[in-house]
Amino acid sequence: MSPKSPVNSSSLHAERRSRELAELADGTQVDVLVVGLGATGAGAALDAATRGLSVAAIDAHDLAFGTSRWSSKLIHGGLRYLASGQLDVAHESAVERGVLMERTAPHLVRAQPFVLPLTPLVSRGQAALARAGFIAGDLLRVSARTARTTLPAPRTLSAVETRHLAPALRPTGLRGGLLSWDGQLTDDARLVTAIARTAAAHGARVLTRTRALELTGDGARVRDETTGQELRIRARVVVNATGVWAGGLVEDVRLRPSRGTHLVLRDVDLGGRLSAGLHIPIPGETNRFVLVLPQQDGRVYVGLTDEPVDGDVPDVPDVPETDIGFLLDVLGSALDVTVRRADVVGAFAGLRPLLDTRGEGDRTADISRKHAVLTSPDGVVTVVGGKLTTYRRMAQDAVDAAVAARGLTAGPCRTASTPLVGAARARTLAQLDVPARLVRRYGTEAPAVHDLGVANPDLARPVVPGHPVTCAELVWAVRHEGALDASDLLDRRTRIGLVAEDRETAEQAALGALAQMA
Repeated sequence: MSPKSPVNSSSLHAERRSRELAELADGTQVDVLVVGLGATGAGAALDAATRGLSVAAIDAHDLAFGTSRWSSKLIHGGLRYLASGQLDVAHESAVERGVLMERTAPHLVRAQPFVLPLTPLVSRGQAALARAGFIAGDLLRVSARTARTTLPAPRTLSAVETRHLAPALRPTGLRGGLLSWDGQLTDDARLVTAIARTAAAHGARVLTRTRALELTGDGARVRDETTGQELRIRARVVVNATGVWAGGLVEDVRLRPSRGTHLVLRDVDLGGRLSAGLHIPIPGETNRFVLVLPQQDGRVYVGLTDEPVDGDVPDVPDVPETDIGFLLDVLGSALDVTVRRADVVGAFAGLRPLLDTRGEGDRTADISRKHAVLTSPDGVVTVVGGKLTTYRRMAQDAVDAAVAARGLTAGPCRTASTPLVGAARARTLAQLDVPARLVRRYGTEAPAVHDLGVANPDLARPVVPGHPVTCAELVWAVRHEGALDASDLLDRRTRIGLVAEDRETAEQAALGALAQMA
C-alpha cells in the first residue's frame, strides 16, 4: 500500500494530512467537525462518516493522546455497576463488550482470565458476595447475547489451581480463588488508531496536530501545530469530544476529573509470566480491587487509583508517589514476592472526565448515568463522561444529537456492525501465517507488516533488546497509521515509551523510520 493511497484508503500519513488540511483551508465545508481524537472522538468521526456525512476530525496532539491511552486496557462487562443497582448501565457495557469482541475488533480484544485470591484478608462473606457478583456478571453476558465460546464461565478454584495461575501469590492462608473472565485490549491506543483509520476509509479527514482555538456552531478557528498557520474550518455542526479538556472549549461544561494511576513492572519481578490477571482486594474495602494485568510484551500493569484532581488539567498527568506507595502496599498484602519501589520501571495516570452535576438544572442536557451529551445555545454538541468500553455508544449518542441539532440528512448508525481495520472472524485470523503477536495487534494487516521485515531484514530486528516490537512496526506506523514524530511512534503506536530506559534505546530507530518517509 503506497503512502500516496487514495483518499478513501484507511492509510493515514503526513502527505494525506497536508492535502486534506489544505482543502479545509480553501473553504471546503463539512457536515460534521469532531474535535478530539480519543476513542469517543474517533468513534464519532466513524459514526458520522458511515451515515453518509462528510467529516473532519481534529486533535491538538495525536490519536489517543489523552485519557484513551491511559486506561487499564480492559473492555469491562459492567459488573461494577450491578453492585450499585445500575442495571441499564451494566447491560450497556456488556452489550458493547460483545460488539467489540465478536464483531468490530476481535483481533484487538480477547478473553482474559482473572483470579480473585481468597486470602485471609477476604472474609467468607466477602467471598460469597464476590462469587454472586461473578455469576450475575455471567448473566449479563447472556443478556448481551455474547457467546460462551467468547467468554467462559466463572468458577471456584482450589488453592492449588489458584497458585498455578498466579504463582506469585502468598500460599499462607490461601483458601482458593474465584476465576472470572472479561475482555482485554491488546492496547487502547491501537484501538483508537483502528477506529480513526476506519473513519478515514469511509472518507473522514483525520487531522492530528490541529488545535481548536475557538468553537462556534458553524465551525472552528484552528491552528496547524506543525506550521503555526491559523485557519477556519467550516462545518454544519461541531462535536466537542475533548474529554477532560471539554470545558475549555465550551462554557458551562463542568467536570470533576478523577485520576487513575497504573504502575509498570516487568513480569520477572513477579516471579515470571502470569497466566491470569489478578483482582486483589483493597484491605478495608468491600468492593474495590487493585488489578494486576499481564501484557504481551513482558510487562505487567498494576492499577488503579481513583483520586479527585483539582486545578488545571495537564496534557500528561503526573504520577504522585502516594499513588505508587498505595498500589505497592496492596500488592504486598497478597503476593509472596516483595515488589520494591526500584522495581517500578514506569507509571502512568489518566484523568476520567466525570461530569460535575451540581447545578445541573441550570443547563439543558441529555444526561445518562454513564455519559452526557450537551448541546450549547449556539449548537455545539459536547459529549463527556463514560468509559472506553462504551465509546461506540457515546459516539452514536453524540452524532444523533448533532444530526438533530442541525436537521442533517443522515442514515442510521452502522457502527455496531462495521468492522474496524484489521478485523476478521477468529477462524480467518487463526489461519494467518505470521506471528500471533502481530495478528493480535494488526489483524488481517499482520502479513503486510511482517512482509516489511522479510523484504528488509534490518526491519525485522527488535527496536529494544528483549522487547517484541520490530522496526517494521515503526515504519508501518509512519506509512499507514499517521505517526508524525518519535513520540507518536514510541508512546502511542507502540508503548515502548512507558519505560524510560526502553524509550531512550528506541529513539534512534524511531527517527530512522521517520527519515524513510522524509
